[in-house]
Amino acid sequence: MSSANIKSISHFIGNHSTNGESSRFQDVFNPATGLVTAQVALATASDVDAAVAAAQAAFPGWADTSPIRRSRLMFKFLNLLNTHKDELAHAITLEHGKVFSDAKGEVERGIDIVEFACGIPQLLKGDFTDQVSTGMDNWTLRQPLGVVAGVTPFNFPVMVPMWMFPLAIATGNTFVLKPSPIDPTASLLIADLMKQAGFPTGVFNVVQGDKEAVDALLNHPDVKAISFVGSTPIANYIYETGARHGKRVQALGGAKNHMLVMPDADIDKTVDALIGAAYGSAGERCMAISVAVLVGDVAEKIIPLLIERTKALKIKNGIEPDAEMGPIVSKAALQRITDYIASGITEGAELLVDGRSHTVEGHEHGFWLGGTLFDNVTADMRIYKEEIFGPVLACVRVKDFAEGVKLINAHEFGNGVSCFTRDGNVAREFGRRIQVGMVGINVPIPVPMAWHGFGGWKKSLFGDTHAYGEEGVRFYTKQKSIMQRWPESIEKGAEFAMPTAK
Repeated sequence: MSSANIKSISHFIGNHSTNGESSRFQDVFNPATGLVTAQVALATASDVDAAVAAAQAAFPGWADTSPIRRSRLMFKFLNLLNTHKDELAHAITLEHGKVFSDAKGEVERGIDIVEFACGIPQLLKGDFTDQVSTGMDNWTLRQPLGVVAGVTPFNFPVMVPMWMFPLAIATGNTFVLKPSPIDPTASLLIADLMKQAGFPTGVFNVVQGDKEAVDALLNHPDVKAISFVGSTPIANYIYETGARHGKRVQALGGAKNHMLVMPDADIDKTVDALIGAAYGSAGERCMAISVAVLVGDVAEKIIPLLIERTKALKIKNGIEPDAEMGPIVSKAALQRITDYIASGITEGAELLVDGRSHTVEGHEHGFWLGGTLFDNVTADMRIYKEEIFGPVLACVRVKDFAEGVKLINAHEFGNGVSCFTRDGNVAREFGRRIQVGMVGINVPIPVPMAWHGFGGWKKSLFGDTHAYGEEGVRFYTKQKSIMQRWPESIEKGAEFAMPTAK
């Protein structure tokens, strides 16, 4: 593609697009072709200051706007999203690489959160106690924090931001989004729809960028809270730095999701689940299944089918309607994943299907990798311990249910997990014993719906609250308790004791 056809992707500050003071730019690729399609501006600290200032200026008026009026604007945004969801999905496929049907599913799950946020008048209702003491009433209410920010990953450029900003804005905050510079176009499409919906200037802002922009948000005194989704090392950094600066922090980190397969599981349905959960979106999901824990003799039944299905994956440009898996998001990510595959071989895992030689005719410069399958993986191997974030499925064999649960619970990550079985008692015990935040029983990717909340345990989450749902409402608001009585009910004389109910 000639330089004349390369578009420029900028920030969105105070309801208009601007490159601000950015002097650094990063190439944006179509991973299916390997070609540069755009250049995105990388924000300076001054650009972040401008975005925060716009949000800060908008906050008082927006916080004083009634919840029902905020909800009505959110409904307008929801209608626009439904009208433009194919456009958003297309932008995701072109810059991320995931197949169009998967990209459309991502947009739909983001829309679920917006629908939930439209119910904010009900969600913000407080508690009230009449006559908590003689002549005195007590009630609680929830108020917005101020300017809040979200730092989001490349793998869900629409859905993950929507875990954050709809609830943040509906509860009366103003928002600054820092999306991934790998696939930034969707953020500007969202910003334009917010503007069309009629949200006031400064309520929603976008700063494109890298670590410089993130650090500027973390250090800014007017940013009251940070939401983050990404790798565990960065989540830990965000959490520690934000807390040191007195911010509320919600940082979701990495994952190594297991599927425990019992001998009584439906083999065909289990294979379908493993293929979709391991290789969908090229494994670039924090909820992807990357470890199959095979109990007893079930491995002998399931492994031959996994080999067959992995080799038969339809891997091609995601815009083609029959594609099942697209390319890896970037050349650097491709190199990282292939290094892990080499590590698995070196450490003694049995490589059953090697995806490293996969190419797509007509797209020879794309970032391609086929589905990769290992057997006889052990808990001391890097491909078991570390998050690969690619289409690599590791099979671990265990003798029984108890050994499988112990193995999973010993892992440092605790994001998602699933168990495939026909036994109700096994399912119940699995749900109770497993030390993981999101659990599926015969459900391979147990992502909670909008009114529940998303979050893992252990090194998969830094902070106290999960994303979206009522947990999200609590994260983006602070509780205030008000006690009230009137002069006619006040007894004469000073009171020196702690007030009590009487």
